Amino acid sequence: MEFSLRNRTAIVGIGESDIGKVPHLSGLGLTAQAAKRALDDAGLAVSDIDGLLTAYSLTEPFFMLGTVLCEYLGLKPRFCSSLVAGGATPAILLGHAAAAIAAGQASCVLVCTGENRATGMSRDTAVSSLAAAVGHPYFEYPYGNSIPGCYAMIARRYMHEYGITREQLAHVPVVTRQHAAMHPNSHMKAPITIEDVIASKPIASPLNLLDCCLISDAAGAFIVTSADRARHIADRPVYLLGVGECHTHEYIVCAETLVHFGVMESGQGAYRMAGLGPDDMDLAQLYDCFSIVPILELEELGFCAPGEGGSFYAAGHAAIGARLPVNTHGGMLSHAHAGATGGMLGIIEAVAQLIGECGERQVRDAHTALVHNEGGVLSSNCTVILADQPR
Repeated sequence: MEFSLRNRTAIVGIGESDIGKVPHLSGLGLTAQAAKRALDDAGLAVSDIDGLLTAYSLTEPFFMLGTVLCEYLGLKPRFCSSLVAGGATPAILLGHAAAAIAAGQASCVLVCTGENRATGMSRDTAVSSLAAAVGHPYFEYPYGNSIPGCYAMIARRYMHEYGITREQLAHVPVVTRQHAAMHPNSHMKAPITIEDVIASKPIASPLNLLDCCLISDAAGAFIVTSADRARHIADRPVYLLGVGECHTHEYIVCAETLVHFGVMESGQGAYRMAGLGPDDMDLAQLYDCFSIVPILELEELGFCAPGEGGSFYAAGHAAIGARLPVNTHGGMLSHAHAGATGGMLGIIEAVAQLIGECGERQVRDAHTALVHNEGGVLSSNCTVILADQPR
């Protein structure tokens, strides 16, 4: 029998750091700022935390980042770990926090990530470091591959298979920028058009600069506890209904295809645990490191048929107030991206939407949300389903 985490835990506090170029804070400083804001949001003290989970950092030199963060924050938890699954890490950490609480390993877990990639390293260093981290050290990286180049191959193949147009691809950054303009903490808010995206600097054909995620200073944090305890801490806890993972490959040379990855299997695991399906979701926060990715994820997660993700965006269905609002904070294309924090901010936005704290970008009658994180080159996938009530 499959172990279920449905309704057993809830998120009771969320926090974002300052976002954009924040040169006066290190990666640790940004993470501490987000953690403090999450604690304040929950009305908890550092002494209430007995578990910490975090990711990795390209800008900090620490080997054991989790214990370094505990030292920095003044924590002595009985449960602590650092996980590396690329952009999929935050959603996986949420699942691990819930499992640890269900198993009695911890009662209140702080999950936090953060990096100062915009000011802690040059753009060239960021691009080359990511290529070295994600590209195969023998068969890819020595031949000059890049992360945008890998995703460009996926975009090209997808366009060939399904006939998606360049204009449909460009709708993704345009609608996410519209959403980012309504978030007070977004990195980029200036309006952009389809023509702006297509005319922006070529990066790796067919992807241009505005098809690519930002490089930001940013951190995020959330606090997970048992569902029973959550009712005494937060006025409106957000419950974890389902979580699913699928890991298909590490390197793009080993991917079986360039149009189907582990997104579907990850989503099906989360739907099965939650007892819900795509038609039950009120909004979605999808990983959008490049404009092709949320199109592919929409289809694999069952929100539209194969080949219809591009027309879904072009028809305006992903906008706030439409059929399925996607990336209501502006996503990684416009809100922020700093390593694992890109996916983390999608979880934070989902929680904010479900407790009704999003102001002008609030999705009406938001009761359920799906968040999908992916890491590597669509190598590791994790889907979580959240709700404002146990179900």
